[in-house]
Amino acid sequence: MATPATHLLFVYGSLRSGFHHPAYQYISRYFLPLGSARVKGTLYDMGDYPVALPEGSGTYIVGELYQIKHTDEWDWAIAQLDDYEGVQADEEDGPALYERSLVAVEIGETTETAWIYWYAGEVNGRPIVTSGDVLEYLQRKNQ
Repeated sequence: MATPATHLLFVYGSLRSGFHHPAYQYISRYFLPLGSARVKGTLYDMGDYPVALPEGSGTYIVGELYQIKHTDEWDWAIAQLDDYEGVQADEEDGPALYERSLVAVEIGETTETAWIYWYAGEVNGRPIVTSGDVLEYLQRKNQ
């Protein structure tokens, strides 16, 4: 792909298409889906939402890779997502919940570099989503 790496975004939680979350409507307005993808890391169940950490011994997080539709909208679009994810610490909401950083993303037979939101808090005692796929995990949990 000729797309600059900084215009790609990997999502694994409420921003995925399968969640049907209002945040996905935002994603679909500004980003094009490139397909199912995965990154090395560990996914945790925080109760109301999943979180990811860049750790694990060969474990993967399943998600989707997106590309911005119009590169001139990147700064504005990613700033909105940073706000949604709680990237900035402030007096009202407390410490930052997530940190956006670059990660190697496997999509099909290729590897791309994309942005991901890693959790910045503690996960002690939280269940690990062993499949790495929060949608599958929630379907099994709700049966």
